[in-house]
Amino acid sequence: MTTELGAAMADGALRLDPLAEAHRADLKAACAEDLAIWPIYSTSYDPDHFDAQFDALRARAGSFPYAVLSDGKLVGMTAFLSHAPERQTVEIGSTYYIPAMRGTGLNRRIKRLLLDRAFACGIRRVEFRIDDRNARSKAAVRKLGAQQDGLIRAERITWTGHVRDTALFSILADEWRSLSAAG
Repeated sequence: MTTELGAAMADGALRLDPLAEAHRADLKAACAEDLAIWPIYSTSYDPDHFDAQFDALRARAGSFPYAVLSDGKLVGMTAFLSHAPERQTVEIGSTYYIPAMRGTGLNRRIKRLLLDRAFACGIRRVEFRIDDRNARSKAAVRKLGAQQDGLIRAERITWTGHVRDTALFSILADEWRSLSAAG
C-alpha cells in the first residue's frame, strides 16, 4: 500500500484517481446533473462556474483532489484539502456525487479509503467542514464516527453571498483505528 497522500486508491470497481485535465468534461457533465445542490456548497460547480472552480481546486496548495470512478464511469469528486503536515491534519471536502450514487453506500466506501490513507500517511486529525444547513452531509460524517467539535459562526461567504456558519467535525487516528477494528 502506498503512503502518499495524493496517490490513486481503489476498492474493487471503485477508484479515486488524482483529478486531471482528462476528467474535466465528464466531471462537468456529472456536476450538471444536480443544479439544485450548488447553493448549499461554498463554491459552485454548475456549468457557469465549473471551469474556474475545477482549475482552482487543482491549483490549490496543500490539496489533493480526486475523480471518483465507479465501474469506470466518473460519478463525482472528493479531495484532501488544507493539508498541514506540521499539525498532522488534513480536511476531507469538495465532495459531490451524482444523484444516482447517493444513498448507495458509495460515500462510506470513499471515506474509508480516504481516512485509511490519511492515517497511514501520519495524519493524526481529519477534519470535515460542513455548511451548518447541510443536514445530509452532517449525518453522513456522524455515521463515520466523526465528532462535532463546534460551530464556527459566520466562517465564510459562499458564492451566493450567504454568510455561512460552518459545522466542524473531526476523527482522530486512534478513534478511527477503534472504529475500524469494531467493524
